[in-house]
Amino acid sequence: MPTMNSRVKPLFLSILMLSLLGCSPATDNKPAGKAAEPASSAPTTGGAPRVGVTLPDFTTLVEQRGSAVVNISTTQMVTQRNAHGGMPGVPDDDPLNEFFKRFMPPQHPRPYQTQSLGSGFIISPDGIILTNAHVVADADEVTVRLSDKRELKAKVLGSDKRTDVAVIRINAENLPTVPLGEPSQLKVGEWVVAIGSPFGFDSSVTAGIVSAKGRSLPDENYVPFLQTDVPINPGNSGGPLFNMRGEVVGINSQIYSRSGGYMGISFAIPIDVAMNVAKQLQQSGKVSRGRIGVQIQPLTQELAQSFGLKSTEGALVSQVEGNGPAAKAGLQAGDVILKFNNQTVKSSNELPLIVANVQPGSKVPLALWRKGKEVNLSITVGEMPSERVASEQPAEPQVAKIQRLGLNVSDLDAQEKAELGLRGGVLVEGAEGEAAKAGIEEGDIILAINAVETPSVAAFNKILAKTSPGTVALLIWRENNTLYIPIRIR
Repeated sequence: MPTMNSRVKPLFLSILMLSLLGCSPATDNKPAGKAAEPASSAPTTGGAPRVGVTLPDFTTLVEQRGSAVVNISTTQMVTQRNAHGGMPGVPDDDPLNEFFKRFMPPQHPRPYQTQSLGSGFIISPDGIILTNAHVVADADEVTVRLSDKRELKAKVLGSDKRTDVAVIRINAENLPTVPLGEPSQLKVGEWVVAIGSPFGFDSSVTAGIVSAKGRSLPDENYVPFLQTDVPINPGNSGGPLFNMRGEVVGINSQIYSRSGGYMGISFAIPIDVAMNVAKQLQQSGKVSRGRIGVQIQPLTQELAQSFGLKSTEGALVSQVEGNGPAAKAGLQAGDVILKFNNQTVKSSNELPLIVANVQPGSKVPLALWRKGKEVNLSITVGEMPSERVASEQPAEPQVAKIQRLGLNVSDLDAQEKAELGLRGGVLVEGAEGEAAKAGIEEGDIILAINAVETPSVAAFNKILAKTSPGTVALLIWRENNTLYIPIRIR
């Protein structure tokens, strides 16, 4: 009997390579003076008049804020991995390594020390410093070098991997600090400045513009990143991003890169998000986040049309966790969440952050779109666990042809349903025509048509027979994930 793995095709996600980098902080709490002076207009030589170019002057900002940016270095003891011989630093499956294994005697594992560099910035005169979590992750020792060249040991007060924020402390007083700005007030095209320690070069200054706000990245659901074109390199991570008033608006965290080098796209954690995390880390050593137990996806134009919506604003619920907060509140797959806690949900990537910022245990209102009308509910927000566990699955077929959609489908048996944790569904054995064009694949499990469950092939055909030609939304299950796919039916 074929296994489920042979019938259910995994969901592959295209993920951009995001390189985490190290950084260094240092700033001052003196108010920044006039940050930029306009350059004189260039003379015209005839024809259309030339527009003068205004170039910013960063000197005052750097003078007043640079002293609060620090260099962070860490050391970690790790155990040598080539205990059975082989070439250090060469992958185990490399033919060269196999050669060394044959002719080099086995070695006893022995510890050795690794070092890394990053940046940070002082937010309190008594030595509280913000940086990235990845800068101090797994460090046995953290050393902070101040702008006056003093080197002090630091203690990690707490770190949060989900937002990549860490809080450390040094024993010092009367330190220069940075003022904090409002990332929401930033405008795309506005100048910003980074100060840090790329490659260990202290107090390096780079500048650029804000390219986008509220940018979501793969597996980064809790940070609405600021995207800039400020050159950021290894060692910059954890350092401050300043506006032209000399206020910190973000923590430099990641770059987009295909090679590991800077390619003109960098990302910063908004300072308001970071400070919220830092406050919780200082108070309790951990971060509490709200959760409601749903899986969501973006609304495309076609999906919005199939649900009777005039806009693509909102978050489409593709799956509701059994016995979770959403299920208890009455949410269903196919609902579109329009507002949560009185905040408009403009896109699906906004919802996780909105929910996460609600105190667990709070009862909040939500507005959703369900079967052509707006519905108002209240929900008691749960607390997000530290990690989510995936499950395994097998399977087997029973085939029927759905001519109208170009699908070959079969029922799931009782064992498959139990092992997959599904109440029912229709397994796709093959897809062609409209189904293939829509992106439906062999191994998908169809759970519903326009939010109406399809527990069996018979039910699927019955629902389809009552459905008028046009665009419908199929709820698809792929490898423990669900998503809606719009498809045109004849």
